[in-house]
Amino acid sequence: MATVLICRRFPRLSRVTTFSTTAKCKAESGSNKSKQKKEENPETTNTSTESAATIQLLNPLDYRVSYNPSAYAKSRAASQQHAARNSGQALGDTFTSPGTAQVQHTFSTVSSQALPPVRDALPKPKSKPVLEQTISALLSVAQTKEEAEKGKIEMHDSKEDPRMFQKGRPEYRSLSYDKFEPIETLPLEEGDSILHSVAVCEGSQSPGTITDYFCRLSRLPVEQHAALVSELRFNTLCRCAVKNIRLFSTSDLIDILKACVRLVVPPTHPLLNACESEFCRRVWDMNLDQVLLVADCWRCLERSVPSYLSILFSYANMHWKDLTLPQFVQLVYIIGEGRRSPADLTQKMESMILKYLDSFTLEEVGAVCLGLFKSLSGISNHIMRKIADRVSLQMEDMSTYALVNVLKMLRYTRMDHLPVMKELGKVIPARIPTINIQGIMHITLTCSSLHYFDEGIMAAVAMSLPSKVTYCRSKDAAKFLWSFGCLDYEPPNEEEFYSSLIEQMHRKLHEFRKFPEHLLTGLLGLAFVKRFPEELIDYALRDEFVQKTRSSKYELKKDLFTLSKSVEIECPSYQGNRLPPQLYEEVTEMVLNFAEQEIYVRPEIVEAVSLLQNMLGGPEYVKNHMILPHTRSSDLEVHLAMDGHPIPFNLKDPIADKKLKDIGVSLTDELMTQLIKGRSNNQSPVEVENADRTPGQERGEEAQTPRTGDRDAFSGGPLIAGARLQVEPKLGRCLEAPPSLTLNRQPQGVKLAIQVSNRNHYCYCSKRLLGLHCLKRRQLRQLGYVVVELPFWEWFPLLKRTRLEKLSYLHYKVFDPALLSRAG
Repeated sequence: MATVLICRRFPRLSRVTTFSTTAKCKAESGSNKSKQKKEENPETTNTSTESAATIQLLNPLDYRVSYNPSAYAKSRAASQQHAARNSGQALGDTFTSPGTAQVQHTFSTVSSQALPPVRDALPKPKSKPVLEQTISALLSVAQTKEEAEKGKIEMHDSKEDPRMFQKGRPEYRSLSYDKFEPIETLPLEEGDSILHSVAVCEGSQSPGTITDYFCRLSRLPVEQHAALVSELRFNTLCRCAVKNIRLFSTSDLIDILKACVRLVVPPTHPLLNACESEFCRRVWDMNLDQVLLVADCWRCLERSVPSYLSILFSYANMHWKDLTLPQFVQLVYIIGEGRRSPADLTQKMESMILKYLDSFTLEEVGAVCLGLFKSLSGISNHIMRKIADRVSLQMEDMSTYALVNVLKMLRYTRMDHLPVMKELGKVIPARIPTINIQGIMHITLTCSSLHYFDEGIMAAVAMSLPSKVTYCRSKDAAKFLWSFGCLDYEPPNEEEFYSSLIEQMHRKLHEFRKFPEHLLTGLLGLAFVKRFPEELIDYALRDEFVQKTRSSKYELKKDLFTLSKSVEIECPSYQGNRLPPQLYEEVTEMVLNFAEQEIYVRPEIVEAVSLLQNMLGGPEYVKNHMILPHTRSSDLEVHLAMDGHPIPFNLKDPIADKKLKDIGVSLTDELMTQLIKGRSNNQSPVEVENADRTPGQERGEEAQTPRTGDRDAFSGGPLIAGARLQVEPKLGRCLEAPPSLTLNRQPQGVKLAIQVSNRNHYCYCSKRLLGLHCLKRRQLRQLGYVVVELPFWEWFPLLKRTRLEKLSYLHYKVFDPALLSRAG
């Protein structure tokens, strides 16, 4: 087995600890850190040998590692109903790794700061928490079956799995090609006799005879098909068919096409070129079953036929009212496999879904959702909610493959359907061990995209993933890392979970050259949970890779800046590649321009700024800006002296000598005493207690899928030089030293970073902060700021209250004596 060097951060150690392991070894199940459980959702009660690689992890304070698994399988009920297809479930939109040959990857060690191994620092494993014991029990029950079926599960057929709905009704036999239909095998001698006749009678056979030859030859043993297709006499038969193409009846031509499917004729074969042209010419003379059957054959042949599909969509548009339920589902399947969304059919598809929804089988519901998802077809919230309503009531009876297709569409439409997600938490954890990597990835990504946290699902994924991690594509590994970082979740086996995924990222480095967005997605997910693999970061920030990101279909500059600036702030020992200053300037300007138009003007922020200015003494006491532009959210900055008095620092406003008594409410000693005396002993539920949070609670996530939510570049580190300092970061400036002790060097004052949060900063229906916002607050504290939050559940209702109530609340937040005591 290949040996992999993994760097791990152990509790209370300020240096990197290294140890040797193998790609298959298990990390300690226990952790040396006591993890404080986060606030619960208020609405719930809740093997081929791989080449050697060296992984060096940067070591910020409280650094930890976790790990993530992969794809999907079927429910037990579906397994009983469809035993024939239980060998493999997967999504249709898969990526095939280039080749099976092993590739040796060499990673240059960029940092010379790595310290020697500390071999005696391994923590003693603790007893497993209840959740881990529960998940382990589920895994052990499925272990025997999983080991027996593992190869089958992961070697799924991404072309056949989407077609399982066709097994549910006999009507699909006339609409689709069934390659599993039993046929009588033709003896080899008879096949040779046919080919001899072709050679002797070249050009003299009738269309019926040619059709019969194709059908009979396609019944030869499967192992003979490749040799037959390359046979000279078979090519002679194909030339005869092309020559007589217009003489064939439509049914004969369809039989020839089906024979080509059985023989796996290459999609670019000249015979198929002639058949496509002829079918395009005949479409309007064919019936709908024939038109759909031909389209299905093209799909089986993996041939792109845009012209034929365009005609098919026009044909379906004219005969829309005549579509039966099977014809409609087959049409949506064809639309999805063709990755095309006919605009004129969208509204009609919605009406048909409503018409047939109660009559669909659960597999057909999944097929419709997959077709809509693959073709990027828009669908109204009303229709999606109807689909979700039905699924939530029958999820236990639904195959996992069909269920995942519904989850894809929920993710695409951003549908927050709580009944589906709650039922998912009941049904999915027990299935995870039998689901393949891509299915697990889509389940996990749906949870993170919808900001829905369910510990049972996430723990089951984490416990199952290490044994399946080698099946992860680069995309899968990246999405797992993103999802766990997004939801700020540390699984019971976090060390094993994260280390195995980081290993897989190294193995798949060649894929990142083609899909650079996946590397950045994974690295950002790791950054959310304060993990920074040095060699992967160095690779992502080198000029060659940055140039590759420019050719991506995604905008990746913001991701690069978020990663680069996060490393700059949290990993001062990093010595690898960095982004050029001009890119910092370019993206920072882009972000700030957007903020001025979209963020600073939000009513809840404008109101807070106005009231703070009135309360503190004027605009020079408050600055509404992005302290960290790479986190793409605003901050209200306020400076206080150690005696609690505000310090003017926003010198863009020339008025700097106003007194509190001159503006707004007079904050007399008596009023201040009343406000302080009347405050509750309970602290703010999210941010007031930040200094006491464990590192595990300082994790979170971005609002959407990796491409959602912009993340921008940090323009430099503002340092306080005095009580009246203008804090204006300079573009392109790099941090030269860790700024975490700024306040200790500035005993005369404290900098407040006031966060006006909203629902998109938190998991759905909870007060669990998402990863990106955990990262931001963590970095603000390292830069010397004290983070104060105006949580949306407190501040938004106050916007409708009196001015005095709002001022009282802000005073309670800003002049909290605990802030100054912590700063001192």
